[in-house]
Order: sequence, then C-alpha cells, then structure tokens
Amino acid sequence: MSEHRIAVVPGDGTGPEVVAEALKVLDAAANRFGFAYEPTRFDLGGERYIRTGETLPGEVLDQLRDSDAILFGAIGHPDVQPGILEQDILLRMRRELDQFINLRPIKLHPGVKSPVSALTPEQVDMVVVRENSEGLYVDKGSFTAKDGPFEVAVQESVNTRFGVERCIRYSFDLAMTRPRKHVTLLGKTNVLKYAWDLWYRVFGLVAEDYPEVATSYAHIDAACLWMVEDPGRFDVVVTDNMFGDIITDLGAAIQGGLGIASGANVNPNGVSMFEPIGGTAPGFEGTGKINPLASIGSAGMMLRELGETAAADVVEAAVATVAGNLPSLRAGEMGMSTSEVGDHVVDLVAEAAEVSA
Repeated sequence: MSEHRIAVVPGDGTGPEVVAEALKVLDAAANRFGFAYEPTRFDLGGERYIRTGETLPGEVLDQLRDSDAILFGAIGHPDVQPGILEQDILLRMRRELDQFINLRPIKLHPGVKSPVSALTPEQVDMVVVRENSEGLYVDKGSFTAKDGPFEVAVQESVNTRFGVERCIRYSFDLAMTRPRKHVTLLGKTNVLKYAWDLWYRVFGLVAEDYPEVATSYAHIDAACLWMVEDPGRFDVVVTDNMFGDIITDLGAAIQGGLGIASGANVNPNGVSMFEPIGGTAPGFEGTGKINPLASIGSAGMMLRELGETAAADVVEAAVATVAGNLPSLRAGEMGMSTSEVGDHVVDLVAEAAEVSA
C-alpha cells in the first residue's frame, strides 16, 4: 500500500470549507483504491499573522518541503494589507519550493453552461502552462520621488533563459501526452521586445526537439479574443507569469466559473501544491454556499501527480458529473450546500469503485 504525506493549508476565508470537502473525497478515494495518506494541517494565513506577526516561519517551510504534496485553500484577510500574505506565504512557497510551473486545465464539462452561450464542451479543452516564479512577480522595482507630483514607479519583469526554457520544455512534454500534440506560445513580441524576444527564440529552439508537436504563436490580446470566439484552437498554452495569471481567469469564465477552476503549482522533481484558483470568496465564509468542486478537482490533480492515476480518473470524472448536474457553478446558486456537493462527489467515487471492483 502506498502512503502519501499531505500537508494541508486551509488558509483564510472559505479555504477551510472547500479543503474539508476535498479531504472527504480523498478519504473515499483512498478507501477504494487502497492507498493511505497522512494529512498534516498547518496554520498559515491572516489569523496567524494577526495573532503572532508570522507569515511563513522557516521551520514550517522545511516541514512543507518534506511532504509529498500540499493541498492549499486560499490566502487573504480583510484586516491584513494586501500583498503581505500573498507575497510572504503563497509566492514565497512557490519560489522556495521551486514550483516553477502553474498548471491550470480549462475544460467545459457536458451539462455545464458557459457564459459564452455558443461554446460546447468539444471546443473548450486546453491546459495553460504558466511560468510561476519569474516575470513581474519577482517583486523588483523602484520608486523615484514617491508621493510627489513627478513620482515614477518602475516594476521590473525578470526572465531568465533557464526559467523560460524549463517552462517551455514542460509544455512540450505535456503536449506529447495529449491527443492533439499542439503548443501555443502567448506573448507580446511586437511591444515587449526584450522579454518576449527571449521567450520566442527559446520556444523555437525547444520545438526543434519535439518534431511530433505542432506549434503556433499568438499575441496575448488576440488570444483573449480567441478564448471567447474560438477556444478550440488552443490545446496546450504556455506563457509568462503575468499573462498566465490573466488568461486563466478568462479560461475559468468560459469553463463555467471559478467554482470549477482547479490549479497546481508544480515542481516535477520536488513537492507540488494544489489549490482552487478562486481565492477566499469574501462574504461567503460560513454560509455553506461556496462551491468546493475546484478544490476537489485540485485534489484529483494531486492524486495524479502522486501516481494514483486510477483514483485521479475517478475523482475527475465525478467532479465533471456533479458539475454538469448543478443548475449553476456560482456560489449560492448551486441548489445545494457546500457539504452536499462534496457528498455527491463522494457517492460517485464509491459507485465507480463498485462498478470497477
């Protein structure tokens, strides 16, 4: 029996509620597929910061590094200045644990209504590979004459050849596992000539090592249009940190909303972190109205990364079925409570187990 050490960081807002449902589904999957996991909870987030002034102590980071995977809820607190928790906990974890890939599948499940009414499930099935540790997120820049009438603020985008190449190569490796075997680079080569000259050149060089994979390039602004009008042109998409952050929220919208949007922060050779992309959902804490499917889907992605492929297949199929049966994926409009949605996924995992046993 395989055993997995899972670090659980519920975090702030509705994070603890959706993580609780993901753990419930993990229990069901473990019972069916004969693996064991040991969850260890970590108190990280706004409440701890307010209480102790600590964000991410070094000893906690070491414990996270020693786990097999991290299941994450959400970070953000109304009584903490924006940026403190995000930079000192979430982004620091990504950097210190070298989770250089942010992976976000964008798939419209049968029965789910997209805000773009003309879209069908056959048209929306892509994966965005976002560089996760460089670009505009490195927190480099400067102020000149701050608070004065001639103030200048400079925010630097830092892109290394090493970081760019490993991200692009990951996207090609991923494309090789998918039927279409196609990678699109999204950038802005006509304006941002330094960073995107590097990205474009490296993309072409890496492509030479993958003759089976078709490639294309699109400006990020055009890609936003095509994501709505013709998303079927995209299979695997690779881009930088900032553009990836933006394009995946648009992707979440066309797949039905943040309630179904799962994500992973991946270190292929270390510990990876799995989280819903919707944030803390202020105003929904404790109401039982938040959609847990994104968190449950993230747990399914975690199972796949841990090598529990059969369990991952069943969990992801159960998420798709429940999503397609809900009247809406929006918080408060699901027609059932947070825990009831989780219960339905658990039931489907159990039913699938009985059928395949």
